[in-house]
Amino acid sequence: MPRPIPSSDLPPVQRLREIMHLLRSPGGCPWDAEQTHESLVKHLIEEAYEVADAVKGGNRDEIVDELGDLLLQPVFHAEIASETGQFDLDDIASAICEKLIRRHPHVFGEAQADSPDAVLSQWNQIKAGEKGEDPENERKPYLKKANDGLPALMSAQKIQKKVAKVGFDWGEVGPVLEKVREELEEVEEAIQSGQREEVAEEIGDLLFAVVNLARQAGEEAELLLHRANWKFVIRFNAMEACLLNEGQELPSATLKQMDNAWNNVKLGRFGLAKDFE
Repeated sequence: MPRPIPSSDLPPVQRLREIMHLLRSPGGCPWDAEQTHESLVKHLIEEAYEVADAVKGGNRDEIVDELGDLLLQPVFHAEIASETGQFDLDDIASAICEKLIRRHPHVFGEAQADSPDAVLSQWNQIKAGEKGEDPENERKPYLKKANDGLPALMSAQKIQKKVAKVGFDWGEVGPVLEKVREELEEVEEAIQSGQREEVAEEIGDLLFAVVNLARQAGEEAELLLHRANWKFVIRFNAMEACLLNEGQELPSATLKQMDNAWNNVKLGRFGLAKDFE
């Protein structure tokens, strides 16, 4: 028997909570019912990236749609936790309200912070105090973690930004380009040595240096690679279309044939790339 659909007269967030409750309850959705905090983590990350992609695209409807998918994630987690009395969506909302008030004393108190940099500095000091840390205590490690919960490119950039605050940074692109070239040479030397572990380590160093290059250029490495992935997919699909126009199926095409089609797409011939954007 169909479950009753929560009324559209309800406030939208309340309606969303009730829908999620029905999906998780007996007789609801088997997939939703078996999810856990752990199983949802990958979906949370994916949805955040899809929001970022929609924002870059600038399409209002896509942004709303993807933000809705992202909003579902904390509602989902809250529903799971509420089933064992751990917390619910109100607890989450209350916690962030108190944090925002606490970390904006220049808005809700008497503190002064007249620039974005001043606000960020104040935020970090308050955050350290909340965690029982003393930001002036030099005996504690400045870098306490490698942000392992983040994608690797994003984690690397966050680490680099943090050490840059204490002056461990070139501050301009030139030396970073030299470092990238140096790391590439070390990769080549490692490959010639035939030592697999050394090759892996040097490629890792090269990736870290490239992230630094992106940061010095004012870009987010994670978003750059995401964009490059999409560009590759678009061009690959256009290349496949080129081959099909010539009566050639992709699995049986030679590398030379694929290379020629790829170059034609890259040069903008046939106008096929736009068909896949």
